[in-house]
Amino acid sequence: MSEVRYKPVKKAVFPVAGLGTRFLPATKDVPKEMMTLIDRPLIHHGVDEAVASGCTQIMFVTGQGKESIRRYFEPSEELVAALRERGKEDLAEKVDGIHKLAEFHYAYQQKPLGLGHAVLCAEEFCKGEFFGLILPDDVMAAKPTVLRQLEAVAEKYDSSVLCVEKVAESEVSRYGIVAAEEVEEGVYRVKGLVEKPRPADAPSNLAIMGRYLLSPSIFGCLKRIKRGAGGEYQLTDALSLLLEEEPLYALLYNGSRLDCGVKEGWIKATVVKALEDPKLRKIVIKAVKESGALL
Repeated sequence: MSEVRYKPVKKAVFPVAGLGTRFLPATKDVPKEMMTLIDRPLIHHGVDEAVASGCTQIMFVTGQGKESIRRYFEPSEELVAALRERGKEDLAEKVDGIHKLAEFHYAYQQKPLGLGHAVLCAEEFCKGEFFGLILPDDVMAAKPTVLRQLEAVAEKYDSSVLCVEKVAESEVSRYGIVAAEEVEEGVYRVKGLVEKPRPADAPSNLAIMGRYLLSPSIFGCLKRIKRGAGGEYQLTDALSLLLEEEPLYALLYNGSRLDCGVKEGWIKATVVKALEDPKLRKIVIKAVKESGALL
Protein backbone atom coordinates (compact mmCIF):
# COMPACT_ATOMS: atom_id res chain seq x y z
CA MET A 1 0.00 0.00 0.00
CA SER A 2 1.06 3.57 -0.68
CA GLU A 3 2.25 5.44 2.40
CA VAL A 4 0.82 8.65 0.95
CA ARG A 5 -2.79 9.26 1.94
CA TYR A 6 -5.16 10.91 -0.48
CA LYS A 7 -5.49 14.67 -0.25
CA PRO A 8 -7.43 16.99 -2.60
CA VAL A 9 -5.51 17.25 -5.85
CA LYS A 10 -3.85 20.56 -6.67
CA LYS A 11 -1.57 19.43 -9.50
CA ALA A 12 -2.42 18.28 -13.02
CA VAL A 13 -0.07 16.81 -15.62
CA PHE A 14 -0.61 17.23 -19.37
CA PRO A 15 1.47 15.00 -21.67
CA VAL A 16 1.78 17.07 -24.88
CA ALA A 17 4.98 15.80 -26.50
CA GLY A 18 3.33 13.59 -29.12
CA LEU A 19 3.98 14.06 -32.84
CA GLY A 20 0.34 14.49 -33.86
CA THR A 21 0.82 12.29 -36.92
CA ARG A 22 -2.92 11.83 -37.50
CA PHE A 23 -3.20 15.52 -38.38
CA LEU A 24 -0.19 15.90 -40.64
CA PRO A 25 0.66 18.06 -42.50
CA ALA A 26 -1.28 20.55 -40.33
CA THR A 27 0.76 19.56 -37.26
CA LYS A 28 4.11 19.91 -39.00
CA ASP A 29 4.49 23.38 -37.47
CA VAL A 30 1.40 23.68 -35.25
CA PRO A 31 1.16 21.32 -32.25
CA LYS A 32 -2.01 19.25 -32.28
CA GLU A 33 -2.79 20.59 -28.81
CA MET A 34 -2.84 24.12 -30.26
CA MET A 35 -5.40 23.30 -32.93
CA THR A 36 -8.45 25.48 -32.37
CA LEU A 37 -11.76 24.16 -31.09
CA ILE A 38 -14.05 27.15 -31.77
CA ASP A 39 -12.24 29.99 -29.94
CA ARG A 40 -9.59 28.21 -27.87
CA PRO A 41 -6.86 25.65 -28.50
CA LEU A 42 -7.58 22.08 -27.40
CA ILE A 43 -5.08 22.41 -24.57
CA HIS A 44 -6.95 25.40 -23.15
CA HIS A 45 -10.13 23.32 -22.80
CA GLY A 46 -8.21 20.79 -20.71
CA VAL A 47 -6.61 23.47 -18.55
CA ASP A 48 -10.03 25.00 -17.90
CA GLU A 49 -11.23 21.60 -16.66
CA ALA A 50 -8.21 21.21 -14.38
CA VAL A 51 -8.70 24.68 -12.90
CA ALA A 52 -12.43 24.06 -12.42
CA SER A 53 -11.43 20.89 -10.55
CA GLY A 54 -9.36 22.85 -8.05
CA CYS A 55 -5.91 22.44 -9.61
CA THR A 56 -3.64 25.43 -9.12
CA GLN A 57 -0.44 24.01 -10.64
CA ILE A 58 -0.18 22.66 -14.19
CA MET A 59 2.70 20.66 -15.66
CA PHE A 60 3.09 20.37 -19.44
CA VAL A 61 5.38 17.54 -20.55
CA THR A 62 6.46 18.97 -23.90
CA GLY A 63 8.75 17.93 -26.73
CA GLN A 64 10.34 19.26 -29.87
CA GLY A 65 8.22 21.78 -31.76
CA LYS A 66 5.91 22.53 -28.82
CA GLU A 67 7.23 25.99 -28.01
CA SER A 68 3.92 27.64 -28.91
CA ILE A 69 2.23 25.95 -25.94
CA ARG A 70 4.57 27.75 -23.54
CA ARG A 71 4.11 31.04 -25.40
CA TYR A 72 0.33 30.69 -25.24
CA PHE A 73 0.30 30.43 -21.45
CA GLU A 74 2.85 33.19 -20.89
CA PRO A 75 1.84 36.87 -20.35
CA SER A 76 1.15 38.82 -23.57
CA GLU A 77 1.71 42.36 -22.36
CA GLU A 78 2.13 43.96 -25.79
CA LEU A 79 -1.01 42.32 -27.22
CA VAL A 80 -3.05 43.20 -24.15
CA ALA A 81 -1.88 46.83 -24.32
CA ALA A 82 -2.68 47.04 -28.04
CA LEU A 83 -6.19 45.66 -27.48
CA ARG A 84 -6.85 48.17 -24.71
CA GLU A 85 -5.61 51.05 -26.85
CA ARG A 86 -8.20 50.00 -29.44
CA GLY A 87 -10.96 49.91 -26.85
CA LYS A 88 -11.26 46.10 -26.93
CA GLU A 89 -11.28 45.69 -23.16
CA ASP A 90 -13.22 42.39 -23.17
CA LEU A 91 -10.68 40.75 -25.48
CA ALA A 92 -7.82 42.23 -23.47
CA GLU A 93 -9.21 40.69 -20.29
CA LYS A 94 -9.59 37.28 -21.95
CA VAL A 95 -6.03 37.29 -23.26
CA ASP A 96 -4.58 38.65 -20.02
CA GLY A 97 -6.47 36.02 -18.03
CA ILE A 98 -4.80 33.05 -19.74
CA HIS A 99 -1.50 33.17 -17.83
CA LYS A 100 -3.40 33.76 -14.60
CA LEU A 101 -5.38 30.52 -14.83
CA ALA A 102 -2.77 28.58 -12.87
CA GLU A 103 0.92 28.29 -12.09
CA PHE A 104 2.46 26.68 -15.16
CA HIS A 105 5.47 24.35 -15.19
CA TYR A 106 7.26 22.52 -18.00
CA ALA A 107 9.25 19.32 -18.40
CA TYR A 108 10.93 18.28 -21.63
CA GLN A 109 10.57 14.78 -23.07
CA GLN A 110 13.59 14.24 -25.32
CA LYS A 111 11.83 11.64 -27.47
CA PRO A 112 8.16 10.58 -27.70
CA LEU A 113 8.65 7.27 -25.88
CA GLY A 114 5.06 6.75 -24.82
CA LEU A 115 2.57 7.94 -22.25
CA GLY A 116 4.30 6.10 -19.42
CA HIS A 117 7.60 7.83 -20.12
CA ALA A 118 5.87 11.22 -20.36
CA VAL A 119 4.24 10.76 -16.96
CA LEU A 120 7.59 9.76 -15.44
CA CYS A 121 9.01 13.10 -16.61
CA ALA A 122 6.63 14.79 -14.15
CA GLU A 123 7.83 12.90 -11.06
CA GLU A 124 9.71 15.80 -9.49
CA PHE A 125 6.76 18.14 -10.06
CA CYS A 126 4.33 15.81 -8.28
CA LYS A 127 6.62 15.43 -5.23
CA GLY A 128 4.87 12.55 -3.49
CA GLU A 129 1.31 13.78 -4.02
CA PHE A 130 -1.76 12.39 -5.73
CA PHE A 131 -2.13 14.17 -9.07
CA GLY A 132 -4.48 14.47 -12.01
CA LEU A 133 -3.42 13.27 -15.45
CA ILE A 134 -5.31 14.86 -18.34
CA LEU A 135 -4.95 13.87 -21.99
CA PRO A 136 -6.12 16.92 -23.98
CA ASP A 137 -7.27 14.86 -26.98
CA ASP A 138 -10.38 14.07 -24.94
CA VAL A 139 -12.51 17.16 -24.37
CA MET A 140 -14.92 16.29 -21.56
CA ALA A 141 -18.21 17.96 -20.73
CA ALA A 142 -19.38 17.09 -17.23
CA LYS A 143 -20.78 18.68 -14.07
CA PRO A 144 -19.01 18.21 -11.77
CA THR A 145 -15.88 17.85 -13.87
CA VAL A 146 -14.62 14.34 -14.56
CA LEU A 147 -11.57 14.97 -12.38
CA ARG A 148 -13.87 16.00 -9.52
CA GLN A 149 -15.85 12.78 -10.02
CA LEU A 150 -12.64 10.76 -9.83
CA GLU A 151 -11.68 12.61 -6.66
CA ALA A 152 -14.91 11.56 -4.93
CA VAL A 153 -13.95 7.92 -5.52
CA ALA A 154 -10.31 8.47 -4.52
CA GLU A 155 -11.37 10.11 -1.27
CA LYS A 156 -13.70 7.21 -0.41
CA TYR A 157 -11.28 4.39 -1.26
CA ASP A 158 -7.95 6.21 -0.76
CA SER A 159 -6.65 4.95 -4.10
CA SER A 160 -5.85 5.79 -7.69
CA VAL A 161 -8.87 6.02 -9.98
CA LEU A 162 -9.23 5.58 -13.73
CA CYS A 163 -11.92 7.16 -15.90
CA VAL A 164 -13.73 4.53 -18.00
CA GLU A 165 -16.41 4.46 -20.64
CA LYS A 166 -18.35 1.56 -22.14
CA VAL A 167 -17.41 1.13 -25.80
CA ALA A 168 -18.65 -1.09 -28.60
CA GLU A 169 -16.97 -4.48 -29.01
CA SER A 170 -15.55 -3.33 -32.33
CA GLU A 171 -13.80 -0.42 -30.57
CA VAL A 172 -12.00 -2.20 -27.73
CA SER A 173 -8.80 -2.60 -29.76
CA ARG A 174 -8.34 1.19 -29.68
CA TYR A 175 -8.11 1.46 -25.90
CA GLY A 176 -6.71 0.11 -22.67
CA ILE A 177 -9.41 -2.18 -21.28
CA VAL A 178 -9.96 -3.12 -17.62
CA ALA A 179 -11.07 -6.35 -16.05
CA ALA A 180 -13.10 -5.18 -13.08
CA GLU A 181 -15.67 -5.99 -10.43
CA GLU A 182 -18.45 -3.47 -9.74
CA VAL A 183 -18.45 -2.50 -6.06
CA GLU A 184 -21.15 0.15 -6.31
CA GLU A 185 -23.09 1.68 -9.15
CA GLY A 186 -20.56 2.91 -11.71
CA VAL A 187 -17.54 2.21 -9.49
CA TYR A 188 -15.29 -0.79 -10.17
CA ARG A 189 -12.41 -2.50 -8.37
CA VAL A 190 -9.86 -3.10 -11.11
CA LYS A 191 -8.51 -6.66 -11.35
CA GLY A 192 -6.39 -6.32 -14.48
CA LEU A 193 -5.65 -4.23 -17.56
CA VAL A 194 -5.01 -5.05 -21.20
CA GLU A 195 -3.65 -2.56 -23.76
CA LYS A 196 -5.59 -2.54 -27.05
CA PRO A 197 -6.78 -6.17 -27.00
CA ARG A 198 -8.48 -7.98 -29.85
CA PRO A 199 -12.26 -8.08 -29.27
CA ALA A 200 -12.07 -11.80 -28.55
CA ASP A 201 -9.44 -11.21 -25.86
CA ALA A 202 -10.99 -8.18 -24.17
CA PRO A 203 -11.96 -8.82 -20.52
CA SER A 204 -14.77 -6.23 -20.72
CA ASN A 205 -15.95 -3.24 -22.72
CA LEU A 206 -14.76 -0.75 -20.07
CA ALA A 207 -12.23 1.44 -21.88
CA ILE A 208 -9.82 3.82 -20.13
CA MET A 209 -10.33 7.41 -21.21
CA GLY A 210 -8.07 10.45 -20.91
CA ARG A 211 -8.54 11.29 -17.25
CA TYR A 212 -6.65 9.68 -14.38
CA LEU A 213 -6.18 10.40 -10.70
CA LEU A 214 -2.96 8.70 -9.63
CA SER A 215 -1.07 8.10 -6.42
CA PRO A 216 2.70 8.82 -6.39
CA SER A 217 3.30 5.05 -6.24
CA ILE A 218 2.87 5.05 -10.02
CA PHE A 219 6.36 6.50 -10.46
CA GLY A 220 8.09 3.52 -8.90
CA CYS A 221 6.07 1.28 -11.22
CA LEU A 222 6.98 3.38 -14.26
CA LYS A 223 10.66 2.90 -13.47
CA ARG A 224 10.23 -0.89 -13.52
CA ILE A 225 8.42 -1.38 -16.81
CA LYS A 226 10.04 -2.24 -20.13
CA ARG A 227 9.06 -1.03 -23.56
CA GLY A 228 5.74 -2.51 -24.60
CA ALA A 229 3.31 -2.02 -27.49
CA GLY A 230 4.80 0.09 -30.28
CA GLY A 231 8.20 0.08 -28.60
CA GLU A 232 6.95 2.64 -26.08
CA TYR A 233 6.66 2.73 -22.30
CA GLN A 234 2.97 2.11 -21.68
CA LEU A 235 1.17 3.62 -18.69
CA THR A 236 -1.13 0.58 -18.74
CA ASP A 237 1.85 -1.68 -17.95
CA ALA A 238 2.75 0.49 -14.96
CA LEU A 239 -0.86 0.41 -13.75
CA SER A 240 -0.73 -3.39 -13.88
CA LEU A 241 2.28 -3.27 -11.54
CA LEU A 242 0.49 -0.76 -9.32
CA LEU A 243 -2.26 -3.34 -8.83
CA GLU A 244 0.28 -5.57 -7.11
CA GLU A 245 0.99 -2.87 -4.53
CA GLU A 246 -2.32 -1.14 -3.84
CA PRO A 247 -5.99 -1.10 -4.86
CA LEU A 248 -6.99 0.55 -8.13
CA TYR A 249 -10.50 1.68 -8.97
CA ALA A 250 -12.32 2.79 -12.10
CA LEU A 251 -15.25 5.15 -12.46
CA LEU A 252 -17.84 5.07 -15.21
CA TYR A 253 -17.96 8.85 -15.44
CA ASN A 254 -21.12 10.91 -15.87
CA GLY A 255 -20.76 13.26 -18.83
CA SER A 256 -19.83 13.30 -22.50
CA ARG A 257 -16.56 13.05 -24.39
CA LEU A 258 -15.39 14.56 -27.64
CA ASP A 259 -12.48 12.61 -29.13
CA CYS A 260 -10.30 15.24 -30.79
CA GLY A 261 -7.39 12.88 -31.34
CA VAL A 262 -8.57 11.95 -34.84
CA LYS A 263 -9.76 14.15 -37.70
CA GLU A 264 -13.27 12.72 -37.69
CA GLY A 265 -13.62 13.40 -33.96
CA TRP A 266 -12.20 16.92 -34.21
CA ILE A 267 -14.70 17.78 -36.95
CA LYS A 268 -17.55 16.36 -34.86
CA ALA A 269 -16.34 18.27 -31.80
CA THR A 270 -16.25 21.52 -33.76
CA VAL A 271 -19.83 21.04 -34.92
CA VAL A 272 -21.05 20.04 -31.46
CA LYS A 273 -19.39 23.04 -29.80
CA ALA A 274 -20.70 25.38 -32.51
CA LEU A 275 -24.25 24.12 -32.00
CA GLU A 276 -23.96 24.95 -28.29
CA ASP A 277 -23.43 28.64 -29.15
CA PRO A 278 -26.69 30.35 -30.25
CA LYS A 279 -24.97 32.57 -32.85
CA LEU A 280 -22.75 29.85 -34.27
CA ARG A 281 -25.67 27.41 -34.26
CA LYS A 282 -27.52 29.58 -36.78
CA ILE A 283 -24.46 29.67 -39.02
CA VAL A 284 -24.02 25.89 -38.92
CA ILE A 285 -27.67 25.17 -39.63
CA LYS A 286 -27.74 27.70 -42.48
CA ALA A 287 -24.58 26.23 -44.01
CA VAL A 288 -26.00 22.71 -43.84
CA LYS A 289 -29.25 23.80 -45.46
CA GLU A 290 -27.41 25.64 -48.21
CA SER A 291 -25.28 22.58 -48.81
CA GLY A 292 -28.30 20.29 -48.87
CA ALA A 293 -27.84 19.41 -52.49
CA LEU A 294 -24.39 18.03 -51.68
CA LEU A 295 -25.54 15.83 -48.77
